[in-house]
Amino acid sequence: MAEKHQQVYPLAPANGHTRSDEESAYSDAKELKRKKRIKLAIYIAIFAVFQIIVITVFGLVIMRAKTPKFRLSNIEIQTLNKANGGPSSSPSFDVTFNAQVRVKNPNFGPYKFDDSTAIFTYGNAIVGQVTIPKSKAGFKSTKKINVVVSLSSKQLPNTANLGSDLTTGTLTLSATAKMTGKVELMLIMKKKKSANMDCTIAIDVNEKKLRSLECK
Repeated sequence: MAEKHQQVYPLAPANGHTRSDEESAYSDAKELKRKKRIKLAIYIAIFAVFQIIVITVFGLVIMRAKTPKFRLSNIEIQTLNKANGGPSSSPSFDVTFNAQVRVKNPNFGPYKFDDSTAIFTYGNAIVGQVTIPKSKAGFKSTKKINVVVSLSSKQLPNTANLGSDLTTGTLTLSATAKMTGKVELMLIMKKKKSANMDCTIAIDVNEKKLRSLECK
């Protein structure tokens, strides 16, 4: 009897390219996945850099408390009386003027400040003062406060130079003050900030008007 059990061999590919095509497709899919992973890594890196930039800008610009500016402006003389002095009298002056105090807040949050006192001097002697009430300068805005200032030379210990200044027609005064308060950032952070006023006022005593106002 003829042997019935014969070994069966798989048929060879008709053109011999099947295995090569499968390997090429697998290689292409693997390369595509690698490129996708690289793109994803690049996107993650870009996003991380963007986040760092945003946080840095937020910290340096938004959350950094800047010092407010504290200035005197808009002086309008209401009354001015002067005496140049003579053999039997001392030189003197009395002046009243309206002025505006400006508190400029450069921050991304309100600046709440306490009441303060502006001191007016002639030479190194105090000739008057005015109280600036507590208030608030809003987000990147300027708070304007109107005040009435009355000054007199009665408190001067020495009027040696006053007579000469009144005769030449220019009365030079200084206004200084220190304001304290807190900047509120993003409704969660409060930082203490103080502002200083340092102004020089020149008044034309003959014309009874402001000649110049300079504030540092």
